[in-house]
Amino acid sequence: MRPALGASSPFFLKTPSAIAATDHTCARPHFRPRRRRDTLPEIHLPQTIGAPLIGRPRVGPLVVPGSDRQPRVIVALHEGFYGASSGSGFSNRAFLTALTRLLPPGRLTVVPAHIPAGHPGHDRQWAAQVHRMLDAAGAEILPIPNGHALTDSVRGSENLCGLVGEESDPIAARSDRCLLIGLDVPFLGLAPYTPKGVDLLLVPRSTAALAHPEDKERIRWERAGLASAANRGSRIGAISRHMNEHLKLTYKVPATAIVDLPNGLLLQEEPHHPAAILPLPLRARGGFLFALGRPVPEKGFQDLLYALQILRDQHVRVPHLVLAATTPGQRENRDQAHLASTIGELGLDATLLTHFSPAIRSWLHSPALRAVVVPSRKEPFGRIPLEAFAAQAGPVVATRTGGLLQTVLEGQTGFSAAPGDPTSLAAAIQRALTVMPRDRIRLVRAGTALLTQRHDYLATIGSLLAEQAPWALVPAPATIGGPR
Repeated sequence: MRPALGASSPFFLKTPSAIAATDHTCARPHFRPRRRRDTLPEIHLPQTIGAPLIGRPRVGPLVVPGSDRQPRVIVALHEGFYGASSGSGFSNRAFLTALTRLLPPGRLTVVPAHIPAGHPGHDRQWAAQVHRMLDAAGAEILPIPNGHALTDSVRGSENLCGLVGEESDPIAARSDRCLLIGLDVPFLGLAPYTPKGVDLLLVPRSTAALAHPEDKERIRWERAGLASAANRGSRIGAISRHMNEHLKLTYKVPATAIVDLPNGLLLQEEPHHPAAILPLPLRARGGFLFALGRPVPEKGFQDLLYALQILRDQHVRVPHLVLAATTPGQRENRDQAHLASTIGELGLDATLLTHFSPAIRSWLHSPALRAVVVPSRKEPFGRIPLEAFAAQAGPVVATRTGGLLQTVLEGQTGFSAAPGDPTSLAAAIQRALTVMPRDRIRLVRAGTALLTQRHDYLATIGSLLAEQAPWALVPAPATIGGPR
């Protein structure tokens, strides 16, 4: 068993209704002078009926110096509090949900990068649900003003880390023990800003080396941040075996600094049913293939389109394709335009959705669904197969890359193809479309078993805390007149 976290440890388009550029050493002095909390700009947001204002900095329970000092867990995140447009946002929300179930009441502080109402990334219903969940757990919510704008650059991410560090200082001062968790890449530079004595856990859900290998500046910043974290005895969570190896080989993170934190789903959670279930496109109601994700080249959607062309040319009967290559914004971006152009040029029977809505995922439960396709060229983990298993949808077709290698096993839980190879993908899709009903049932059952046995997120996070920060789980002692 590894030692517990600690500074002292060794280390088509349809829409549903202050680090310098030359210095990446992550040295702490860059961020001062310190900004006082009482100079924070006030955030004016519309009132949610029956809930407090979303996004307004809020002070948690008063702790009097010298009184009973309780442990605290602080979580910094940039997606998943106000909404989600990718798997990372869904995973971050699940992480928060798990903490509200595992931690004693009043021990959680959430520091989200604020996204204002009216911004495409702000889902009012989503944010209200998260806020109510955290409020019920007695959590403290401390948004970073304009934080969403800071994640687009290295300098902005460094400043964001500094702001999180400033918010953490007074919390650490009034806590017996404190764990700071940075969810995803904008927080990989947290180590120099983490208050002394505070434990740190970083959870990168991807890296620039995977998503943007041309961005050398970002890669250097991430590498320096991870090295700084490892040097102070912090831990880096690996969301898949692929990410474990990637962190060690590409980012030179010592194996002793890495803890396994496989991504997953909250199996005990009631299925999330949107307020409005989206009707299927008319042409999909007789049967459809479903692919969804961000409209970026690494998701392999162009490969999927060419695979369908290959099948058509081979006179294979292919169902309608519903391709949800979505972003929060209403405007079509360049990658979406390219997909729309390819669909038109190839004359494919497909519907392209470009505006994100969580309700799109309800189609995983449709009886008209013939197969789920995940054609990624790169994938640190990949939540879509797990979501399909949870919905008992399938078969699932996925490429043999990254975290997908752990979940979609040829002939066992689905069908696999070589990444970036439309011919291989076409063959895998054909196998899925021609599978016998009894074999389809077998695949679905095997996928459900894999999900239950290996990707129960609540159990995973609980095990991590029990091993690395057991003090966070110890119930508060009963005190006369104290919180109940």
